Amino acid sequence: MSEAKEFSTLAAPDSDEQDRRSARRQTSIYVYEAPVRIWHWVNAAAIVVLCVTGYFIGSPPPSMQVAEATHQFVFGYLRFAHFAAGMILTTGFLGRIYWAIVGNHHARQLFYVPFWSAQYWSEVLFETRWYMFIEKEPKKYIGHNPLAQLAIFLFFTVGVTFMILSGLALYSEGLGRDSVLYALTGWMFTLVGGNSQVLHTLHHLGMWWIMVFMITHMYVAIREDIMSRQSIVSTMISGRRTFKDDRP
Repeated sequence: MSEAKEFSTLAAPDSDEQDRRSARRQTSIYVYEAPVRIWHWVNAAAIVVLCVTGYFIGSPPPSMQVAEATHQFVFGYLRFAHFAAGMILTTGFLGRIYWAIVGNHHARQLFYVPFWSAQYWSEVLFETRWYMFIEKEPKKYIGHNPLAQLAIFLFFTVGVTFMILSGLALYSEGLGRDSVLYALTGWMFTLVGGNSQVLHTLHHLGMWWIMVFMITHMYVAIREDIMSRQSIVSTMISGRRTFKDDRP
């Protein structure tokens, strides 16, 4: 049975030849492996918890509106949730670094930018024009497009690295200067002149840095799912990038 006859036989009654031609040209490529997809969603949940609890840690809610101070532990629960989510984020990030080494080449895009490539920066400029609605048609990309790769590296990879290191350093304050964690991360205080309040402030500002990325990331993912020539959101669920046309 030919491909055309096969599609004709299996097609729904309301399909026409154009539908069948479209079905024949739909192609997909396996891009994101299971560990990358699981990490992505667990990481997203951890960041949401961290941002919500981090906001209230920086701007505590009025305790007396909940109950008498001696009958509650609201701020303690906020801090516990923040610390727990931070440990999940840290463990996941270390696992993600490991998978960048042993996984496919798409798993490595998170950790580098080919700044030495003139072609790469040309593609970044093209994508910038596309997001500004100057270009009429987008290009096809199997992994992240160049502008997305740059944004993810600067906002997420660099941002999360700073948040993990500064968060662990601030946590080590409670453990004491003789703790192993302080020995590993105490140098962060040296960078800010030994003033832990400065590091607290930078850590809090880093939260807003990550939040800006998250909001932009969600907007762009949904926008590209609608306007680009390939799937975006569903790719991080199934792992497969599906293309909407067979043109180059």
